[in-house]
Amino acid sequence: MTLCVALLGGSFDPVHNGHVALATLFATLLEPDQLRILPAGSPWQKSGLQARDADRIAMLRLAFAGAAATHPVTLDLQEIERGTPTYTIDTLRSVRAELGPDASIVFLMGSDQLQQLDSWREWRQLFELAHIGVAARPGFSMADAALPAAVASELTMRRGSLAQLRNTPSGRAYLAETLDVDISATQIRAALQRGEKANSLISPVVLDYIQQHNLYEI
Repeated sequence: MTLCVALLGGSFDPVHNGHVALATLFATLLEPDQLRILPAGSPWQKSGLQARDADRIAMLRLAFAGAAATHPVTLDLQEIERGTPTYTIDTLRSVRAELGPDASIVFLMGSDQLQQLDSWREWRQLFELAHIGVAARPGFSMADAALPAAVASELTMRRGSLAQLRNTPSGRAYLAETLDVDISATQIRAALQRGEKANSLISPVVLDYIQQHNLYEI
């Protein structure tokens, strides 16, 4: 069987239940040999991160501790260690060089990111390096009419099955309609700043960490 690695990148500022649900969904669907979590170092499309790198890493370890019991989970810190603006294309090139030409690499994202995929650097070249697995998110349609025309056209050519993603190196896209979690880190930070606990949005152990370290305060 082909080595399969699923990658979930993001700012994780903070990591929340939506991140874990997306990763768990594709870990269940694909049964990858490894699930890698890739915290961004300096995401070029965002104005800045509120939590320190060390805090985001600590929160990720706590949030994915449960998932690690059933799926092999690894934190990949290369984007933080790079120390420059984070571009997915660079990360995928690095992972492909590490794993070789035959491994299956599946880059995971929510449908909100899919709607702006054509704004990413060298976005079409992403498919030369990996498959893309997309999970539905309320309010962000994956229908062709809701996507930029170039993205919709690319996806039409590249739709693949889970078996194709699992057993071939790159070039396919799979849209999972079964995830229905509407959570954002912005929403969580706003709730915490209002003094709300956001228990339904974030893992209790992560929330405890945030409170103990006085993160996201006004």
